[in-house]
Amino acid sequence: MHKDERIGFRVPARVKRALVQIAKAEGRSLAQVCEIFLKSGIVSYKKQGPKFMKVFLSELEGNEPS
Repeated sequence: MHKDERIGFRVPARVKRALVQIAKAEGRSLAQVCEIFLKSGIVSYKKQGPKFMKVFLSELEGNEPS
């Protein structure tokens, strides 16, 4: 797959720590883990539409990654 675009955004430190832990556990780079999670979110959104966002955000409240 040809990768020709970059995305840069800030996240809370706890989110980065969780992603780094996952990357280490999976033997992958942080970038690979982020790409996998982004792709899985896209697939879920395509299946569920706007409902995905609403349900995910309501489940996330009070259940932030640590």
